[in-house]
Amino acid sequence: MIENGLVQIYTGEGKGKTTAALGLSLRAAGDGNRVLFAQYLKPENLQLSERNAIEQSKLPIDFKTIDIDWNMWNSPDDSDERKKAAELIEKSLEHINTLTSEGVYNVVVLDEIIYCINIGLASVNQIQKLIEHKAGKVEIVLTGRGAKKEIIKLADLVSDIKSVKHPFAKGFRARKGIEY
Repeated sequence: MIENGLVQIYTGEGKGKTTAALGLSLRAAGDGNRVLFAQYLKPENLQLSERNAIEQSKLPIDFKTIDIDWNMWNSPDDSDERKKAAELIEKSLEHINTLTSEGVYNVVVLDEIIYCINIGLASVNQIQKLIEHKAGKVEIVLTGRGAKKEIIKLADLVSDIKSVKHPFAKGFRARKGIEY
């Protein structure tokens, strides 16, 4: 089990932030740790290969989503969807705050929470509160593009994943089993 829980951030414009968090989750679960992988703005009805793989593996990794059909192209401009998403994210973070303060999970991943902060659906204060109240043996991982200085200050480890070259620039679409 984890002796000293730290706070990690995976950010940057490059591909692989969620993948890195999944790798850490797999490693932690393989060592007997309980893992919560909370995915923001990736609805339950979105068929993601990582969820299928974890479910099939029966590893102690629990996936949580918020109940909203978020569309990355349209929803950011829809005030009703933004309001609903912000309310659901706030409830989710309050619940996760309880779980982390009680040490229910050893590793808690908040996938895309940094993006949520950047577009105003969550706040740095909410994350700071979660970090301040977490049990000492809980590792927290935050992912998403564009981590600002205020959130970086809260972390013990920050990885900035850069994009050097990506097939999307040549018009390739996301591929099931590779990008999602």
